[in-house]
Amino acid sequence: MLATINHKGQTYKTDLSKPIDISIPMNDHSARAWYVDPLRIEPVRNGDFVGEVKSGGSVNFRNIFFNPHGHGTHTECVGHISPEIYNVNEHLKTYFFIAELITVLPEQLDNGDFVITRKSLEILLNGKNLEAVVLRTASNSELKLAMNWSNTNPPYLDEGAAKYLVEIGVDHLLLDLPSVDRENDEGKLLAHRAFWEYPQNTQFHKTITEFIYVPDSVYDGTYLLNLQTAPFENDATPSRPVLFQISNGVK
Repeated sequence: MLATINHKGQTYKTDLSKPIDISIPMNDHSARAWYVDPLRIEPVRNGDFVGEVKSGGSVNFRNIFFNPHGHGTHTECVGHISPEIYNVNEHLKTYFFIAELITVLPEQLDNGDFVITRKSLEILLNGKNLEAVVLRTASNSELKLAMNWSNTNPPYLDEGAAKYLVEIGVDHLLLDLPSVDRENDEGKLLAHRAFWEYPQNTQFHKTITEFIYVPDSVYDGTYLLNLQTAPFENDATPSRPVLFQISNGVK
């Protein structure tokens, strides 16, 4: 379905029948982190009732046990790091954005950490004024769909990289890692704090989406982003970011 979209004074053309889903499916072997057990989906059992047709029930009626930060693609707001309760459903009020997809190679520091640096983002984004940035890290493998990242010290953003995204106007950051911060950083959360400008100038409308997966078949460039979130009243919620090629994107 071809569509013409007027967005902030610019006109874009896209085909809404060709979505590029960059979320990770949630099942018992999907990607996880933060020391959580695998996601569980189980039929309800109550006396003689069983919520599973193959086990004799009349319907499938299942409970799902998961952690929104630890299992699969999720979008979070500043409520993730604040003592006050803020939730994504309250603060994310628009759902379409122009996004830039870039592939970045984390740099290895002297301590062995792999980090996305300010310099690398400056080179790749070149000062563009952007609403949303999608970070795909190299090397990129389908193993990201099912990896248990716990105790692996994954790559992360340094504080300067997060500050640079603020400087160029990014409101929505998406990346294929469990977190923008180091797995064990003693609770400093420097990249989270820098991106949300917390607590000095807190940006409630900004979101971070972690645990995405962008296949290599999707080229770097400019896209229309539809950021779909489940309406949980929580600091983080499962989400389904979808990209659409646009007329001035890389084909």
